[in-house]
Amino acid sequence: MIYTVTFNPSLDYIVGVDEFKTGKVNRTAEELILPGGKGINVSIVLQNLGMESIPLGFAGGFTGEEIRRLMKERKIEEQFVRVKKGISRINVKLRSLQVGENGEKTVSEESEINGMGPEISGEELEIFYQQLDALQKGDILVLAGSIPTVLPSTIYRDIMKRLQKREVMIVVDATKNLLVNVLEYHPFLIKPNNYELGEILGVTLSTKEDVILYAKKLQEMGAANVLVSMAGDGAVLVAEDGSTYKSEAPEGKVKNSVGAGDSMVAGFLYGYLKSGIYEDAFYYGVCTGSASAFSENLATREEVDTLLRNIKNRA
Repeated sequence: MIYTVTFNPSLDYIVGVDEFKTGKVNRTAEELILPGGKGINVSIVLQNLGMESIPLGFAGGFTGEEIRRLMKERKIEEQFVRVKKGISRINVKLRSLQVGENGEKTVSEESEINGMGPEISGEELEIFYQQLDALQKGDILVLAGSIPTVLPSTIYRDIMKRLQKREVMIVVDATKNLLVNVLEYHPFLIKPNNYELGEILGVTLSTKEDVILYAKKLQEMGAANVLVSMAGDGAVLVAEDGSTYKSEAPEGKVKNSVGAGDSMVAGFLYGYLKSGIYEDAFYYGVCTGSASAFSENLATREEVDTLLRNIKNRA
């Protein structure tokens, strides 16, 4: 089974306002409410692709209940720990809209206000750890995103240390020290982007050849597979079997970059679990990430399959 972790899930309230003006009353032209958080995004995309997963994490208050309802609506069986103090956060994404020459509305500017999230007690954290203790050999655990201030900053490392003898395949999508500090526990997959990879190693990376070279350094530090996204320039995979793969980005118009990286992780896992072949996993990851970027919502199976056909024809 695949388990995803979102420590600080959210309700994402996405609003579009015609030519937003500060200091004035503005009325929304578009509204959308979605469950948010990197691990949640991975679970939603996996579900869209036809693969089950169980989201773990913490949720509280009326917003936590709504997050659970939205997950149930998507036929995803979450196992969030119910927290008693505070509410799950609301993240507001405000888009200022303008009418283009073709008469279509486009986003001219986007601002975000992210909430704090609930407090998490030691007792509630222990319940979460007990959930992890039930994982078995062959299970996959996805650790994605930042750590809320109410939790230990070492929690990713603590989790991997706790599970190191269980032969759980762990995926880490995090930045800076949060990522570096887990490498000694040999994660199955890490997914930095090229800027994050360069930041970790103190270099600027602009070509795929450079990315491959420095991705191998993270392998030397302990990672099994290193999947590096490069936005419009495509992606690179350095696999544990010594193979490397490069791809240009699929062709399409970017509408929404939120969740593209999470979608890439979901696509990679889907492709790998279906075939056990890293090349398949890589292209599924690339196309699933792009399918989300080309859509207002997260990738669907049909969108991914279309991009897969196109990218294979180009190859």
